[in-house]
Formats: sequence, structure tokens, C-alpha cells
Amino acid sequence: MAVSENERFHLKKLIKELDSHGARHTEFVTVYVPAGYDLNKIIQQLAQEQGTATNIKSAQTRNNVIDALERMIQHLRLFKGTPKNGLAIFSGNVASIEGRSDVRVWSIEPPIPVQTKMYRCDKNFQVDLLRQMLESKDVFGMIVIDSRDATIALLKGKTIVPLVSTHSHIPGKMKAGGQSSVRFARNREIAVNEHFKKVADIVKDQFLMMEGLKGILVGGPGPTKYDFVDSGHITNEVKKKIIGIKDLSYTEEFGLEELLEKSQDVLAAESVMEEKKLVGRFLEMLATKPDLVTYGEKNTLKALELGAVQILLLSESMGEQRIEQFESTAKAFSTEVKIISTETREGVQLRDIGRVGAILRYPLQV
Repeated sequence: MAVSENERFHLKKLIKELDSHGARHTEFVTVYVPAGYDLNKIIQQLAQEQGTATNIKSAQTRNNVIDALERMIQHLRLFKGTPKNGLAIFSGNVASIEGRSDVRVWSIEPPIPVQTKMYRCDKNFQVDLLRQMLESKDVFGMIVIDSRDATIALLKGKTIVPLVSTHSHIPGKMKAGGQSSVRFARNREIAVNEHFKKVADIVKDQFLMMEGLKGILVGGPGPTKYDFVDSGHITNEVKKKIIGIKDLSYTEEFGLEELLEKSQDVLAAESVMEEKKLVGRFLEMLATKPDLVTYGEKNTLKALELGAVQILLLSESMGEQRIEQFESTAKAFSTEVKIISTETREGVQLRDIGRVGAILRYPLQV
């Protein structure tokens, strides 16, 4: 599952804030609730931890832990249930002066489902799981095929996860003794077709309903990969997901590694395609329908405060504080906000024309 630039921005901000705090003793509480886990059980566990904390010898540490747990329990009771992707909660006394009390609590529904249940009381908040989500990339399907073998896998970031391998006993191209060449060729054609149908069924089962799948890469030696794609056995819904077909020297696991290596151009383009399309649309409207867009901080903020902005584009180069100010105003008018990286040509263009742009709901009176 992909992490959008908006989610990435807010996750990085939270991690930075949590990392800025440190306790003198093991009194910062971190809890991760897996997707689908009963929140009431977590609350019960935290209440039990409060009882255990009464045994801590240091009065100050004891009070800080109990207070942190209490604030977390109160915060969790505000939720009707566990959010779809689970929950990460952090609580602790972050007062910089020893003996003072400033117990705070943070929570976030992560952009990727939480798989790990965790309770930790330590000198620092445990944010490694959130950091890993920042590193998570889009998920792609992989198919390496020749006339006899096929390997289907998932690509998660740079990690290849093999799913299914299949082999067919298709005769070679040389005819067997006693068989007519026409009959032999026909039998081989039938066997290859059955092989393609079998692989297409596997691909459909694995990829058709997969949530978050960004595309499918196909590769293999010779023309077989093209014959497979054009065989008619792949459903249209799956075929539409194919974003690259690459010529390979290998099959099976070596073929998967080679397919990854040869698909870097496709993957790089795909990861930023949505962003490129959106900013491209904004720039095209700037040239053809200038009354339906605006740019620059002053003009865009004015349009935003009038409720005229449909989509707000914010360059990541603006900085956290300014981005948050624009987001806060946008929220009041149900304006869609997109944070744009500077990794693309279009993103650089947005940065260079004032770092802020907007597609409007209606033209503004001049």
C-alpha cells in the first residue's frame, strides 16, 4: 500500500516531534494497536499496567508512568472502535524541568495497516514502525514467463516476494521420431496455450482483487511474454494493470531479479505519475483557463478564504509551519489538499512559480 505525500508529510512531522522528547527514566508509553484488534482489550491492559506501575520505587517515575497511562486511557475512550489501519498512541510527561508535569498524548491512524501489537515503557517513544512506513513503497505484480515456466511474485519497495511458480511439460521445438512435423507443431501449440491459460488464471487469482496494486510487470526471454499478453487468456481488468514488458535472459528467481533491474525506468515514472498528472492539469489550466486557477501564497490564500478553492497544491519546499497554516484554512472549506514533492519537473515548476497553486471551483471576480 502506497503512502501519499500528504500522509508522508504528517507522519514525518509526528516522528520528528516524538523524537524531540526524551525521558530521564523509563516513563514514556508507546502502544501500537493492530488493525482489527479490540480497543477495549488495550484499555484493559493499560489499566492493569497502571496497577503494576504502583510498584515502581521512584515516586516521580511512578507518578509519571501512571499519569501517562491515565491520559492514554482517556484518549482511547474517545474512539468508537479501532480505526481501519489500527492505531499508534504515545503518552508521557515531556516537561523539560524535572519535577514539573506536562503529560501529553499523541495518536495517529497510520497510512499502512499496523501488524504488530506493542506496549512499551521506555526513555524514548518507539517510532521505528512508523519510520518503516515512510520507507514503504508501492506494490507491483511481477510475471516472468517462457514457453515452459512461469513465476508470479509481488514487488514491495525493493523486496521481491515470490507467490507461485508453475511448470508445464511442453515438448521442445524439434519433432519427435515418427511424428509428422505438422502434428507435432499442433500438439506443442495446444500445450503452450494450456500453459498460458493456467498462468493467466493464477495471475487473475493473485492480482485482480488485490488492494493497492499499482501495476504489473511482465518479462521473459524471447517473444513468449508478448504471446502470453496477447493470448486472450488475461482478463481485460488485469491486462490494464500491465505497465511494462521487458526482455530477459533468465526465468524463475533470477528472472525476477533481472525484471526488477530492467524496470527501474517504469517504476520511477509510476511512483510519481499521479503527482505529475495533477500538477500537469494545473499548469495546462493556467495556460488555457487562467480564470479557474491561481498561484502564489497571497493570491491563493485569498481564494482559499473565500471558499473558492477546489484543489490546493502545496510544494513540500514551503516548510512545515506554512503548510499547516494553509491546510488549516483549507479544512474549513472542505478543500482537497495535495502536498507536491520537488522530485518531478512539474513539482519544480510549482515551486518556482510561488510554491502554492490552486484549481478553483469558480472564477473569482477581479
